[in-house]
Amino acid sequence: MSLESAMQKPRGMTEDSLVEFKEGVELLKNDYPDKAAAIFKRAFESDKYNPYYISFLGLAIARAEQKWNQALELCETAVQLKPKEIQFHLNLGEVCALAGERERTLDTLDHALRLCGNDERLKRARKKADSRRAPLLAFLGRDNFLNRALGKLRHRILMKMSSQ
Repeated sequence: MSLESAMQKPRGMTEDSLVEFKEGVELLKNDYPDKAAAIFKRAFESDKYNPYYISFLGLAIARAEQKWNQALELCETAVQLKPKEIQFHLNLGEVCALAGERERTLDTLDHALRLCGNDERLKRARKKADSRRAPLLAFLGRDNFLNRALGKLRHRILMKMSSQ
């Protein structure tokens, strides 16, 4: 995940809140979404109209708690508040992907590319969202129960292997 733009000081943030915000972003980058969610919840409570807090709280909630509807609503709100902020579109796209909404992920990233131009981060996210592995049992359709179950198992095994 590319969070470089989030590390710059957004308008309306104090130095203390910026330090805490950066800590939350680092926790997300280092795969500690529970701790990041706690930080972003505090930040959100201090300023409920800050789109940075809103977007990253949505992403943290999606990763930590899998509350898809709440996370999607927060990320969509941030995009509406500041539509030209690329990171908000990336966060929304990631939440859509985590929620298993592949088509919505692609639509979100396509919309962001049209709105914000050909940003490399958006292109990478779009390419990643579009790539899929071949079904394990090619003679059955992609939506077949066996292919879906085996695909999920393959994904879990690959994720375990990559984290070691």
